[in-house]
Amino acid sequence: MSISHAPPQPAPDISGKESDRAPSPGPGPGARPELVALVPTSSRRARVPRWLRRTTGPLLLLGLWQLLSTTGVLTSDVLASPETIARVAGNLIEDGSLTSAMGVSLQRVAIGLLLGTLVGTGLALVSGLFRIGEDLVDASVQMLRTVPFVGLIPLFIIWFGIGEAPKVAIITLGVSFPLYLNVYAGIRGVDSQLIEAGESLGLSRWGLVRHVILPGALPGAMTGLRYSLGIAWLALVFAEQINADAGIGFLMVQARDFLRTDVIVVCLIVYAFLGLLADFVVRTLERLLLQWRPTFTGR
Repeated sequence: MSISHAPPQPAPDISGKESDRAPSPGPGPGARPELVALVPTSSRRARVPRWLRRTTGPLLLLGLWQLLSTTGVLTSDVLASPETIARVAGNLIEDGSLTSAMGVSLQRVAIGLLLGTLVGTGLALVSGLFRIGEDLVDASVQMLRTVPFVGLIPLFIIWFGIGEAPKVAIITLGVSFPLYLNVYAGIRGVDSQLIEAGESLGLSRWGLVRHVILPGALPGAMTGLRYSLGIAWLALVFAEQINADAGIGFLMVQARDFLRTDVIVVCLIVYAFLGLLADFVVRTLERLLLQWRPTFTGR
């Protein structure tokens, strides 16, 4: 006895009738897949250069400032117009007073930044790498950093006199604490699994410090350096307005005595541009030293 298999019948559609649609034949074994051209989508953000977007805000602020000065909302005794400030800046550059003051101020910031970097980084290494160093150093630094460094200016004048020493000392003190905090946090923030991996590879203590801990703490050190540069210029403003005979702050004191708001604004703009230039240098250094660490750059 044999059982016959009937061929499968096409499935009826909703109306109960057989479907008239034949199945579409698939591509043959030698058929090439159809290629679809990809058309790149244009982005509105890519049309405007980034440098132009970054300068739009300052240019709009400058235009608003000029408009308020032209219409008389801002009088010259309150705030000079951008045109007047540009003319005064040209005169100060021409007679050499502004360039000389910038040289003196840059020298003070450079010396204070160098000393503050050595002090802050050295204390952070001692406190971050060694437990006994943390016990001896960290508590004292945490107490000192809560003291306003500007309030120590009279004490520094008593200790160091009225020359360059108190000015450099106040900049050094302001620079040291941000570097200490960020370098210390960077050292203690290194993943412990990386330390274990280095030990399993046979790295010595110095090898761990050199190849694992210090590279891991470098991003924090760069952040601390940027903070320190900002505080260095802030400390310079206070230091140069007390017993100073040269520098940008000295020009501001003289302009204050003669009610020259235009010269004061020129000095403030110079402070801002010098700080922006220093921040640009640190950001460039950060990109060069941290090429191994890709980060999110925004969208």
